[in-house]
Amino acid sequence: MTDILRAIDLSKRFRKTVVLDHLNMSVPEHSVYGLVGPNGAGKTTTIKILMNARQPTEGLTEVFGHDSRKLSPEDFTQIGYVSENQQMPDWMTVEYFMNYLRPFYPGWDAARAENLLRQFELPPDRKIRNLSHGMRMKAALASSLAYRPRLIVLDEPFTGLDALVRDELIEGVLGCADGATILISSHDLSEVESFASHIGYLDRGRLQFSEEMTSLVDRFREIEITLANPSQSSISWPATWLNTEQSAAVVRFVDTQFDPERTIAEVHHLFGNTHQISVNPMPLRAIFVTLAKAGRRAA
Repeated sequence: MTDILRAIDLSKRFRKTVVLDHLNMSVPEHSVYGLVGPNGAGKTTTIKILMNARQPTEGLTEVFGHDSRKLSPEDFTQIGYVSENQQMPDWMTVEYFMNYLRPFYPGWDAARAENLLRQFELPPDRKIRNLSHGMRMKAALASSLAYRPRLIVLDEPFTGLDALVRDELIEGVLGCADGATILISSHDLSEVESFASHIGYLDRGRLQFSEEMTSLVDRFREIEITLANPSQSSISWPATWLNTEQSAAVVRFVDTQFDPERTIAEVHHLFGNTHQISVNPMPLRAIFVTLAKAGRRAA
């Protein structure tokens, strides 16, 4: 599978603050790639460098196989970009705005544009300044999907939106993707989990992992052990076990490389016989919290 986006040894510093630290990331073509991480992890900075809105301190980024700093006007007509702080001309009406953009994009689909306005229930004659935040996001998305972009970049698109508007935005994106690659950064992990095919976890300026969603949820498990022979002795925990907790009779941890045979064998090796071993799958939010806590402890 071809990578449509790449970051190669990407670093960004603002004076003495390191935001990105030799980041390496690739986004496969036709994927829906969710870029997640705590506040200040560098998600927006990464996207802005990819879009040539900021310059890297070191390293480079590529879009469509080209250096991001050398993207042509034709390349940008294949990119749809929407951010939580989208800048649009407030004095224009929705209809005027869509008609204004049309000549800039050879692939503009007038029928699709009209359908998107209807789907999002956007009033054509209302000025953008008079739209709610949710309606502004719908207008930004409609204007970015109308020309059938090859790449759709969404930077925190769900911030401040209610559940209904989020669902409508997701439905609109997926309904108009047409095989496009989607890169989305978001703190709304439950929404990303519902449609992302790949996930990347960015923390302290580095990509901690990048993989298919199915692989990620398969390898993380919450484990709780009820010991047959309670003990307070010190344990040398396996490196793949995070957020370990131990009382006299119960041990809890998250296994980041769960394998039924290996994990159970490790448990019996460390604790001998047990009364019970509970193994529970984890949603993306729980995985995110586990990794964030482990990162703080390591720091």
